[in-house]
Amino acid sequence: MPEEKHSQAGRPVRVASISFANGKTLAEIAGVLDWVAAAGVDLIALPETWLGQNDHIPESLDGPTIMTMAALAKEHRTYIVCPIDRQDGARRLNSSVLLDRNGAVVGAYDKVYPYWSEFDVTPSVKVGEEAPVYQTDFGRVGLAICFDVNFPEVWKRLADQGAELVVWSSAYSAGTSLQAHAINHHYYIVTSTQEVDCIAYDINGQEILYEKGDDTNVSRLTLDLDRGIYHENFNIDKRDRLLAERGDDVAQEQWMRREQWFVLKALRPGVSARALAREYGLEELRDYLDRSRRDIDRMRGWAFAEKALERIP
Repeated sequence: MPEEKHSQAGRPVRVASISFANGKTLAEIAGVLDWVAAAGVDLIALPETWLGQNDHIPESLDGPTIMTMAALAKEHRTYIVCPIDRQDGARRLNSSVLLDRNGAVVGAYDKVYPYWSEFDVTPSVKVGEEAPVYQTDFGRVGLAICFDVNFPEVWKRLADQGAELVVWSSAYSAGTSLQAHAINHHYYIVTSTQEVDCIAYDINGQEILYEKGDDTNVSRLTLDLDRGIYHENFNIDKRDRLLAERGDDVAQEQWMRREQWFVLKALRPGVSARALAREYGLEELRDYLDRSRRDIDRMRGWAFAEKALERIP
């Protein structure tokens, strides 16, 4: 992580979303990204298949688009999410490629749910199988693309792997469809779209940014990946003791009474609110719900087995 961040509370990550409609050239977008990155940023997101797909020849990971973006990532020491129409051997894929601060390919997410028209191009787009989460120097990043928004299993997979930020590149905006995933899984979501807009959702599901431009939209925001969200269940006494004993280090930023959730954040550099909460025995909301699901399903299995035994003569 860049050195200057050590003087800031929490775990801040500076994100820039560049949104625009298809029709821009590689040189045009490289120029925009160059000046956006020069202002200082940790991650830049671009829209889905922004160089086109229907009339576009798919590119490999060592093609001109990724090589151009890799050079910019290395020059400006930033991560870049660059979607491409990708050729991988005999397969054509709709991919989001994550580049690191050295310009190296961290990974390529292949769209798990391509839209119907993508099966009509020649050669047709193949279906992705995995939804990995990537470890960066600021946190765990997941990727999703456009039509994926309609299928909860993609977003659950990202949550199960500990995603803290999901970058969604798309042809359209989706709006509250995305909000549902932020509410259910408690990670940040940031978008970059061909609708020339950007939406960002907080870990509590609240919209924290919406910006739209005419030709090109550049949105910037800083997210604190150290903020933690908790259910009141089994956590209140632990929270109260934490705040009483470490009130100079951690604060309750928000209390959502109807949901019975609260958000904790660090107040000074060198302190992790989430680590301190774990030290005091608090269980994060995502972990609590996952544990509840596992344990209740286990009891459901026991009940099924007991009923089966009762039927044995």
